Amino acid sequence: MKLTLREAPRLWARPPEDWAGVLIWGADAMRVALKRAEAVAALTGPGAEAEMRLARLDGAALRRDPAGLADALKAQGFFPGPRAVVLEEATDSLAPTVAAALSDWRPGDARLIATAGALKPASALRKLFEGHRAAHALALYDDPPGRDEVLGMCAAAGLAPPPAPAMDELMGLARTLEPGDLRQTVEKLALYKLNDPAPLTPEDIAACAPVSVEAGLDEALHLVAEGRAEALPPILRRLEAQGVTAVALAIGAGRHFRLLHAQAAEPGGRALAAVRNFRARERMERQLQGWGLARLESALAMIVEADLALRSATRAPAMAVIERALLRVAMLGRRR
Repeated sequence: MKLTLREAPRLWARPPEDWAGVLIWGADAMRVALKRAEAVAALTGPGAEAEMRLARLDGAALRRDPAGLADALKAQGFFPGPRAVVLEEATDSLAPTVAAALSDWRPGDARLIATAGALKPASALRKLFEGHRAAHALALYDDPPGRDEVLGMCAAAGLAPPPAPAMDELMGLARTLEPGDLRQTVEKLALYKLNDPAPLTPEDIAACAPVSVEAGLDEALHLVAEGRAEALPPILRRLEAQGVTAVALAIGAGRHFRLLHAQAAEPGGRALAAVRNFRARERMERQLQGWGLARLESALAMIVEADLALRSATRAPAMAVIERALLRVAMLGRRR
């Protein structure tokens, strides 16, 4: 059966007696590893490794000893408590071995937590878990962590649910940091707020957040091109705190939208080939679907106007000028 990120914590906290295990798969190895650790902690509780209630296998070892998985699931430990077997780097070639072990699984056996990289819909391993009556498959995609995931990280670190302004800041970080870096930042925040009863604030987050100016700048420009105006102010405030100038934002926005314009003007061209990061290039290709050539020209005109205003003798606050311009462009991108 398929398992969603929202359902997973509830299942692992109170698994049914006849539940055999889960396959966690995805292209991001760090995200898979973090979710595997979460599943192990929830299913076995503290001290599982020291009490030998947790066994670890990898795909290569299992290929050499196919009976090893069934033996590990059936093995009895010296200490009482729930047991689990972690199978890392599982592949489709192991599907028959895993299927045999699951068919022989009985309540009271150790539960299986298998992990794998990206799997196609036709994957034998994926089909096995998705079609099994007593097991689940959990897919982890490259989307940023959602609100529930971030709140889960806070709870695991001992942080109370953040107030709205702080939550907005955390969601901005979730869009710019890798999942592992985000979890470390939340844990750092928990230490920073230790014995401090005051609610979490954006200033607390700014004090603990890693400096990632380039990633933050890129994310801000993607948000503008995707028309996500509501998500823009928190990330602009963080960039300003990190020393990014309004002129740098104007230059970056101009470069981003000129690339989109060049690709839209010549759909068969290779303007986006200049973007070396594959994920960023894919994201820009999706952005193009929401913009026509005429609206891209209007967006460029707004950006140029703001850039000229910043370089003039205006008394208007520079960040306010560029923020207003970027919000206008983002709202323009929403129109269909």
